[in-house]
Amino acid sequence: METITLAQLLEAVGGRLLGSFDRLDAPITLVETDSRSIHPGTLFIPLVGDRFDGHAYINSALEGGAAGCLTAHERDRYLPGKFYVKVEDTERALGDLAAWYKNRFAIPFIGVTGSVGKTTAKDMLAAVLGIKYKVLKTEGNHNNNVGMPLTLLGLNSSHQIAVLEMGMDKFGEIDYLAHIVEPDVGVITNIGDAHIERLGSRENIFKAKCELLPHIKQDGLLVLNGDDTLLATLRETAPVPAVFCGQGEGCDYRAQVTGGDGVSHIHCRLTTPKMDREVKIPALGDHMIYPALIAAAVGERFGLTPDQIEEGINQFVPTRMRMNVLRRASEITILDDTYNANPQSMRAAISVLADSRGSRKVAVLGDMMELGPFAPALHAGVGEYLGTVGIDCLVAVGDLARYIVEGARDAGVAQIIHCANREDAKAVLAQVVCPDSTVLVKASRGMKLEELTARLLELTKEV
Repeated sequence: METITLAQLLEAVGGRLLGSFDRLDAPITLVETDSRSIHPGTLFIPLVGDRFDGHAYINSALEGGAAGCLTAHERDRYLPGKFYVKVEDTERALGDLAAWYKNRFAIPFIGVTGSVGKTTAKDMLAAVLGIKYKVLKTEGNHNNNVGMPLTLLGLNSSHQIAVLEMGMDKFGEIDYLAHIVEPDVGVITNIGDAHIERLGSRENIFKAKCELLPHIKQDGLLVLNGDDTLLATLRETAPVPAVFCGQGEGCDYRAQVTGGDGVSHIHCRLTTPKMDREVKIPALGDHMIYPALIAAAVGERFGLTPDQIEEGINQFVPTRMRMNVLRRASEITILDDTYNANPQSMRAAISVLADSRGSRKVAVLGDMMELGPFAPALHAGVGEYLGTVGIDCLVAVGDLARYIVEGARDAGVAQIIHCANREDAKAVLAQVVCPDSTVLVKASRGMKLEELTARLLELTKEV
């Protein structure tokens, strides 16, 4: 973050200064919402959640060195030498500050959303654009009403372009985030079943994702998955110029998988208005053509050459726990895709497992959350898919995973083990992993199956 003053903070958030502090030129060099991560010059913003209220930690933050804070309440006392800025809502003020601060930088902003693959698309975009530009990108899961504003507050004068991931689980969230960003380019990766419990249908998920559209600048660009039937309906109605990416002949940016090693990469033929060549994508799964195509489309928009786009794709590295390929001794491979899961990403990951080189293919799968009344059928569908593509063994973890078991049993999966929880699963992993195995580990974030990945690493040896 570049330094701002207290006077600028008051302007940005529409706040009112409390107490006796009157140095409007006081510098702010950092913004934090965690009172444990305070440095001199920090503005502490206390957030209010369902189970906590950050206002309880204001004194701790200020005594720890913060220059001042926002607050939604008057205080009984004010520490000398510290500023207090009164606002109606501290989370909303964080967004207001981020929007104000972002407008200090005359650089392009790219907003990325979608049910599946938005993090992968964001990482691929950053890898490609990073060949030519200094890129600010969303780190980890900072794609919500708090994380994205904090990401924007990390901008400095060295950045030349920003790639921002936008997540949501209800109506209004994309609208809020996109209003802050006002992207030059908007990307929607696809429409799936994630968060269908709250939104009720794919059509509603589509509407929620489309909250991005009115905020894209009029001279901007919309990049869409042309193979997604709902997104394809935007061909005639998008409010800004749109390009479509996919395998279909009607797509502006097309790709076809031509091969791969089943261990570390795939090859595909990439055809765009400015290039037609075979490229190597350093990741597994046919679905990886979509982030590559999105990156090619945005790369061309910002003047990258075909060689630069190919170089950027080759430098792609996925976010941790997003289909990380961990090679072990005895020809054992662990596919760590434990960050999150929904029915579409489950199928994509299982497809990667099915295409892997290992002679024995093991799926360690846990519950998919936020599917509501659709959960039994959607879990059973995942189980059926395991049988369709020839997976040898299922280790199902959790209560909802029993429906994966039912589907897998009906589809003829040879070995099925149902575990009530992670601890039970840890105890059976040694029974199912043998030399020349590939093991996929995947579930929703709340299942914390990364503990099972750690257990598999303990059970196997490094190459």
